[in-house]
Amino acid sequence: MEFEPVIGLEVHAELQTRSKMFCACPVVDATQAEPNTAVCPVCAGMPGVLPVINQRAVEYALRVALALDCEIATHSLFARKNYFYPDLPKGYQISQYEYPLAQHGRLPIFTSTGERVVSIRRVHLEEDTGKLTHVTATDGTTYSLVDLNRAGVPLLEIVSEPDLFSVEEVRAYAMALRTLLRYLGVNSGDMEKGVIRFEANVSVRPKGSQQLGTRVEIKNLNSFRALERAVAYEIERQSRLLDQGERVEQETLGWDETKGCTYSQRSKEEAHDYRYFPEPDLPPLVIEESWITEVRAALPELPHVRRRRFIEIYELPPADAALLVNERAVADYFETAVRAAPSLSPRTIANWILGELFAWMNESGESIEQLKVTPEALVELIGHLQAGEINQTTAKAVLLEMLQSGARAGAIIASRGLRQVSDADALRALVAQVLAENPTEVQSYLRGKETLVNWFFGQVMRAVGGKANPQVLRAELERQLSELKTRQSN
Repeated sequence: MEFEPVIGLEVHAELQTRSKMFCACPVVDATQAEPNTAVCPVCAGMPGVLPVINQRAVEYALRVALALDCEIATHSLFARKNYFYPDLPKGYQISQYEYPLAQHGRLPIFTSTGERVVSIRRVHLEEDTGKLTHVTATDGTTYSLVDLNRAGVPLLEIVSEPDLFSVEEVRAYAMALRTLLRYLGVNSGDMEKGVIRFEANVSVRPKGSQQLGTRVEIKNLNSFRALERAVAYEIERQSRLLDQGERVEQETLGWDETKGCTYSQRSKEEAHDYRYFPEPDLPPLVIEESWITEVRAALPELPHVRRRRFIEIYELPPADAALLVNERAVADYFETAVRAAPSLSPRTIANWILGELFAWMNESGESIEQLKVTPEALVELIGHLQAGEINQTTAKAVLLEMLQSGARAGAIIASRGLRQVSDADALRALVAQVLAENPTEVQSYLRGKETLVNWFFGQVMRAVGGKANPQVLRAELERQLSELKTRQSN
């Protein structure tokens, strides 16, 4: 029997506020700061303390909800989600349950089959937990250390509908959401630091069926690679079980990156297992319509909108547009370059960014903002190339020096004498000289070995230090060789 997957994603994204969700403790880089240095009685869960809602966190959550075209609740409630875990200081998490901040949104994604829209079930605010570090002592004893620096950091949970039907769609959705969060300036997207984490709900069903199968939840996937591999593994595992007539158990799974398989953590909890009830220490969260209007007006052009515009206005291939839009700073760089040189083809500019600049950034580790080559300097270089002053190979060499030194293309070309020879008379004489000095090769060419035209081309290029205009040179070479053929036939 053939099966098909049905997948929904829960995405937890830390919000880049300066202080925590319910207290004034600073939000620090949990991978760099000394453990337990950003902790107070509130986020440590001490008795008798009172939480206070972080207004900036609510604003950031509104940005995301509006960008996802959600319905905003003017009144929402925080609740206590009760469960015991060593890095949860209070023994419960303050979250939103029955009355979330936003619901019923949508996010366009782009795959090899085209564009489609993924439905968003809900967007709600909560607080993050602390972090456990598991240690094995020299005598073999194992124990765990608790760091509460992350406890209480504002966390946004974005839950999709079970609206994804392949591993490709899962990756496209996860990447699109991460890009959106970065565009909005609410999350760095630094997955290595755990500021965005994925949980996948995966089930399979007979192909063509409309009934959902038994789902499992794969927890805490912190890279696109782990997300893809875990979902693919689980689809295959469940399909194999059903094909053998066995049942899929509803449970919570972890992902072992080293072994490349999922493993059972616990039976899947239902909502009643958490004993949700309204948080008695927090009033309802009231969002005024005027604030919603203000936040909506301040939203930037969204990635999927910008991608469509790049395709329509600049006539870029969809794949190129997607790569440029993936980072807001890269898209800004491209558009600045296009505006600086309206006579240049946007596709030519895009090719230089996606080719030479991306290669440099991958090798050097620099971001687009750190490059010594400004958009204006890049299009100046391309202008020298298109004017025939340098050839493609020389242009790439000049760009490399620009990236290293920050010098402008014109200064490098002049100081190193790189301007190519485009003078027709000069190239005519050089071609004639090369043909006269190589009579044996000329005779071989005339007898039918036409591949020698490339050898002649190389000889002339060598004579001028690689600075000949290739188009002018090739045209002159073909003209003189054609004349020789005509003389021979007469």
